[in-house]
Amino acid sequence: MGDQQKNTQEPDVNQLRKVRREKLADLQANGKNPFEITKYDVTCHATDIKENFEEMEGKHVSVAGRVMQKRVMGKASFCNILDLSGNIQSYVARDSIGEESYKDFKKLDIGDIIGIEGEVFKTKTGEISIHASAVKLLSKSLQILPEKFHGLTNTDTRYRQRYVDLIVNPEVRDTFIKRSRIISAVRRYLDGQGFMEVETPMLVANAGGAAARPFETHFNALNEDLKLRISLELYLKRLIVGGLERVYEIGRVFRNEGLDTRHNPEFTLMELYQAYTDYNGMMDLTENLYRHVAQEVLGTTKIVYKGIEMDLGEPFERITMVDAVKKYAGVDWNEVETLEQARELAKEHNLEFEERHKKGDILNLFFEEYVEEHLLQPTFVMDHPVEISPLTKKKPENPNYVERFEFFMNGWEMANAYSELNDPIDQRERFAAQEEAFAAGDEEANHTDEDFLNALEIGMPPTGGIGFGIDRMCMLLTGAEAIRDVLLFPTMKSLDAKKGEGKAEKAVENAAVAEEKVAEKIDFSNVKIEPLFEEMIDFDTFAKADFRAVKILECEAVPKSKKLLKFTLDDGTDRKRTILSGIHEYYEPEDLIGKTAIAIVNLPPRKMMGIDSEGMLISAVHEEDGHEGLNLLMVNDRIPAGAKLY
Repeated sequence: MGDQQKNTQEPDVNQLRKVRREKLADLQANGKNPFEITKYDVTCHATDIKENFEEMEGKHVSVAGRVMQKRVMGKASFCNILDLSGNIQSYVARDSIGEESYKDFKKLDIGDIIGIEGEVFKTKTGEISIHASAVKLLSKSLQILPEKFHGLTNTDTRYRQRYVDLIVNPEVRDTFIKRSRIISAVRRYLDGQGFMEVETPMLVANAGGAAARPFETHFNALNEDLKLRISLELYLKRLIVGGLERVYEIGRVFRNEGLDTRHNPEFTLMELYQAYTDYNGMMDLTENLYRHVAQEVLGTTKIVYKGIEMDLGEPFERITMVDAVKKYAGVDWNEVETLEQARELAKEHNLEFEERHKKGDILNLFFEEYVEEHLLQPTFVMDHPVEISPLTKKKPENPNYVERFEFFMNGWEMANAYSELNDPIDQRERFAAQEEAFAAGDEEANHTDEDFLNALEIGMPPTGGIGFGIDRMCMLLTGAEAIRDVLLFPTMKSLDAKKGEGKAEKAVENAAVAEEKVAEKIDFSNVKIEPLFEEMIDFDTFAKADFRAVKILECEAVPKSKKLLKFTLDDGTDRKRTILSGIHEYYEPEDLIGKTAIAIVNLPPRKMMGIDSEGMLISAVHEEDGHEGLNLLMVNDRIPAGAKLY
């Protein structure tokens, strides 16, 4: 049935495209080629007319925009055009624009870009409109816009074809207008505080300043390998050394990591550095900046995100990491004296740690597991362990901790700030520790930057510094649920370049071919049987496991975990099911959304990274060339959610 529908629909779309091309050819043959027009005099926008109707009524105006609706009614018609500010209706009469122009108007298609001149008036039904005296086709649309009542709803298509998304979804256009205003408000505030905006290199020999894997590239002219920056920090500090006392940069940074609702491999970061202040000064600046931006862009300091109200007008909470862990995990880190004690506590609380992790690393694991999700209101978490803060000044009264804070809202880290380390000897030791961590397997560790150390030896004054995630700020202030909703062109997996159409059936066909090729390579003699099933479970016990087909509604990486993906599943019941699975090494979240998998749904909930995992997704484990591979079991999407497997 589906194929039959497809076959009846596609020729219609192709025919419509053909008709539009024929209309264009006819225009060109008659000397009316719209693509030869180079300019059009626009005197106002739709919203200008609507908001100032009393002044504009009866005045002659010219507007330009895209035809979104058209109603032809004999000798008089109506059309609705969309410009940057919104929609406005136009009344188009044959007697007003002339018979020849009216014939051309009737041939216009939805999506065409036109210019309209005429007088502002109000119809009998009270709608502010333009009585057209001239209509001019400025650009012919040869494609078909999505159907007007349903718009463009497929998220994958929306992100890939943002230009269509902006046309048919007004709320999307509003989000990006608001994003522009947010960044402008940030700039105005900082400029007013005496900060100077600067630009630093994106291509660097040593990508430092953050714990992240860089993208690598090759510069042919110098025959050198370079990296895309992961942070703005080290170059901005060089400028503080050079005497520029207050500097900031808003720019793209690049981190070779996964994709999920809060992470994109390239994102917008704002970092600023201020000489002669510390992290307390950065806290004050952050409070004032967020209040200023919210008030200027939203007109209020109260924001609501997914039903949670956050008041930026109230003083932000300030709490140390040790006190936060004591408050939410019931563990007093002041009583933990040795690494062995820290490890024992982690084991008692089912926290996974690595051999290289030191006492401070384990404190941070407790914080991530037990605290972050509670930090909904604006909160500064202060005084981090030195092990996780390689660029931060130690607290004089307790050198195991540093003068650092992370700013949280809605359970998200929104900013990270330091009293900056300006001791070159201490900094060299911190770099050495990072090199050891890298050698021990930490791919996100920093490398020694000799030129930066040289700058510190020249002398850097006491300095406060902070990095803000601009995209997350935009998410909270616009109500966007995913980072892709505030990025005009988010990173997407490439479509088949040769075909260029990206049709769903072709993608499925390609996936099937790829899976077949992978299957051909696997030596199934190496497929493992989980010992639990092999040795301990008889048929009757095994039959008690409730295997169900589940639809993957949402999938995202679990913050601070390299392995775990969090799945939101339709299991055929009236509630959504959450299951965590350690398969991030093998899959990106975006590749799994919409798939049908198999899960055991009658297992008791198990806490993983502080999240209740309600069951187990079934994967196949195999060994190939000494490497253990993991493949999520996915089945035909025609199997309904909740279907029981026997």
